[in-house]
Amino acid sequence: MSEPPRGRAEEFGRFLEIQNLGLNLPFALAFLLTASMGVPSWWTVLWIVVAFVGARNAGHAFNRIVDRDYDRQNPRTQQRALVTGRYSLPFAVGMVALNSAALLVAAFFLNPLALVLAPIALAAVFGYSFTKRYTALTTVFLGFVEGIPPAAIYIAVRGSLPLAALAAVGALIAWGTAFETVHSLGDVDADRAAGLSSIPVRIGTRPASQLVPALHAVALLLLALFGALAHLSFPFFVGLGGMALIAAAIDLRVIRNPTNITRPFRLHMALGAIFLAGVAVAMFVPLPIQ
Repeated sequence: MSEPPRGRAEEFGRFLEIQNLGLNLPFALAFLLTASMGVPSWWTVLWIVVAFVGARNAGHAFNRIVDRDYDRQNPRTQQRALVTGRYSLPFAVGMVALNSAALLVAAFFLNPLALVLAPIALAAVFGYSFTKRYTALTTVFLGFVEGIPPAAIYIAVRGSLPLAALAAVGALIAWGTAFETVHSLGDVDADRAAGLSSIPVRIGTRPASQLVPALHAVALLLLALFGALAHLSFPFFVGLGGMALIAAAIDLRVIRNPTNITRPFRLHMALGAIFLAGVAVAMFVPLPIQ
């Protein structure tokens, strides 16, 4: 069944997966608050947001280019703009170049170390597009990509990587791997038909679904360690408790019906918002003196 025609704004948003910003932008903003130990300058906020959006947009546009032949074979992706011809290949290449340049400019205005490391970040966000062709561990690589923002933000703000930032990186690697494993469960039939690899294709949907709760548990433990190392107060850990409840709801749905990912995907959207709220309250709302 074909989708109804999209307006220009919706088409552009779908091309760059703008609707998925809620999955990781709140995490990035939370780490920006902790790295700055309070409210950062508007200059820092501006260039970190530009760098974050530039990197993700470049990665999504690049993925659309290299995956367009596979997207034709997957019912979930057959309506993507490069497949249908609504967008041209030169347009997509231009989006990759423009957003890559935005990342590099932002890194330049942040600090020299950020500028040196920006091409490595680009190589990572481009590289994941090829991993499914060669390894079942593509979800782990995607988790690694999603673990970059805490490190990048601390480097941009402080020029260093304290232990708290490393704990956050580990947490988001586990969190991202869990989310991408859920996402790959929805594509397992199309991936198998196209000869592509993934953890669900390699080990089966049931065992893959059982990895998700373990990855969520590791992520939550590392986020708790991050909170302790960053000296965040009690409300942060209350927020982690809320995240644990939502993660448990995701886990139950995935285990019961591994290939129906719509509801788990939507529930993931709430996790970043809760994390950002917990960090903000812990940092800016004074606790009553006992």
